[in-house]
Amino acid sequence: MKFIDEAIIYVKSGDGGRGCVSFRREKFIPRGGPDGGDGGKGGDVLLKSSSQKRTLYEFSYKKQYHARNGSSGLSRQKTGKNGADLEIEIPIGTLVKNAETGELIKDFTVPNESFLIAKGGIGGRGNTRFKSSTHRTPRFAQPGEPGQSITLKLELKLLADAGIIGMPNAGKSTLIRAFTSARPKVGNYPFTTLTPNLGVAQTSSGKSFVVADVPGLISGAHKGIGLGIQFLKHIERTRILIHLIDVSIINSDNPLEGYQAINSELKAFSESLLEKPQIIVLNKLDLPDTRQKANAFQNALKKEKILCISAATGEGMNRLIGRIETELEKLNEEEPTHTK
Repeated sequence: MKFIDEAIIYVKSGDGGRGCVSFRREKFIPRGGPDGGDGGKGGDVLLKSSSQKRTLYEFSYKKQYHARNGSSGLSRQKTGKNGADLEIEIPIGTLVKNAETGELIKDFTVPNESFLIAKGGIGGRGNTRFKSSTHRTPRFAQPGEPGQSITLKLELKLLADAGIIGMPNAGKSTLIRAFTSARPKVGNYPFTTLTPNLGVAQTSSGKSFVVADVPGLISGAHKGIGLGIQFLKHIERTRILIHLIDVSIINSDNPLEGYQAINSELKAFSESLLEKPQIIVLNKLDLPDTRQKANAFQNALKKEKILCISAATGEGMNRLIGRIETELEKLNEEEPTHTK
């Protein structure tokens, strides 16, 4: 399925039903008086987050959503039927904005969260409502109130505990296959991954965490070059970053070139991305002559806790999963203090 992470839709709630103008017409009651009922309420439009929805794909071909109108009032003071509400399901992680002003209306971060986006119009009052001692035969009723309408911009950002970032062909898809049940496409060429993939990894202690395989970044990504901003924004939702580096292509004369290029793109897009915990992982140690390049990288960076793995053979995977678990536990301990 094609991955759509932005969509523009138009929603309109139902109009209220018109009030009824009616008079009693019964045998032996020549002047029965007004008996027109009120119109029914128009249906509301609600947005609801669903764990069953993964993309905004359906909104690429259906862009208008209308709730039912309320029915008109009836004689004998019968109220018209209310219009049915319309519930639109969207993926968790969807930002809902006013398409015209850019104002953020709602950020859906948990499943089964419902939000009223457009309230249905109130039904008009029937002529019975206007009867008085001085006006015994009102021959008018109210029209129903119109429903609310709004054009929305939906933006989907992946929600994950860890996001795997790195240059194209660094082995991100192979890595996510190695410790989750996700099965993204894998190939030996750049931009194999054209859509973010989510997988659930399990630790030795029985805990689990969600990993996002974010498509490869290149220099100029923050300007839209390559796959660009379309996927950079997904990294904002991840709690920690796994910076995956293909050790086989490290330039011995400038070992940090690729690593620094990715971090420059993160900073250019949003400096807050560099504040996220980042686990540096050198991948593809199963290939020839990679140990020497790994040492060159470590000596140049002079940073502790660089992990060396082979996602293809499984070497170092347990250490990586353990490190991810440790970093997430640190965040869990720190988060309550930030929310005070």
